[in-house]
Amino acid sequence: MRVGGGRALLRAELRVPGGAKHGMCLLLGATGVGKTLLVKRLQEVSSRDGKGDLGEPPPTRPTVGTNLTDIVAQRKITIRELGGCMGPIWSSYYGNCRSLLFMMDASDPTQLSASCVQLLGLLSSEQLAEASVLILFNKIDLPCYMAMEEMKSLIRLPDIIACAKQNITTAEISAREGTGLAEVLAWLQATHRANG
Repeated sequence: MRVGGGRALLRAELRVPGGAKHGMCLLLGATGVGKTLLVKRLQEVSSRDGKGDLGEPPPTRPTVGTNLTDIVAQRKITIRELGGCMGPIWSSYYGNCRSLLFMMDASDPTQLSASCVQLLGLLSSEQLAEASVLILFNKIDLPCYMAMEEMKSLIRLPDIIACAKQNITTAEISAREGTGLAEVLAWLQATHRANG
């Protein structure tokens, strides 16, 4: 603890049994890609062990700032969702990041190049060099979505993966319908088990 100017600044790291650091999972992406809905749906999937119908999607609002959410399935994983409008200051939150979920909107080709620039910025950060990355192509439930192979080609994802320091995985999902969310949860569990 450091005291200065009448204020106490406390810095603590989350710990898990055995003394290992419990790293944070960052959830990043442009405004409107479905980050908040993803977190709410992951909570539902984890509480049901991936079984049963998720029903109607819960209401969401664009995140202004940051949300912390715990997903409990085998172990607790804390997801920090940062609003898309916070892009210029995302780097302030990279410390203690073990995994990164980066969402792209598969139904909005006009947003693809901006998302690619954001992704390249994330992957070039030294603070995220050891983070495992899962790129999520969301909104595959919409009739106008682009296939993952088409998006990979447009943003030259194979070249990005070849040059990146991080272990990168990709997945097509629908946070609205629940498609692919059990696999996202399994990836989070495996990543945080391996890193924890």
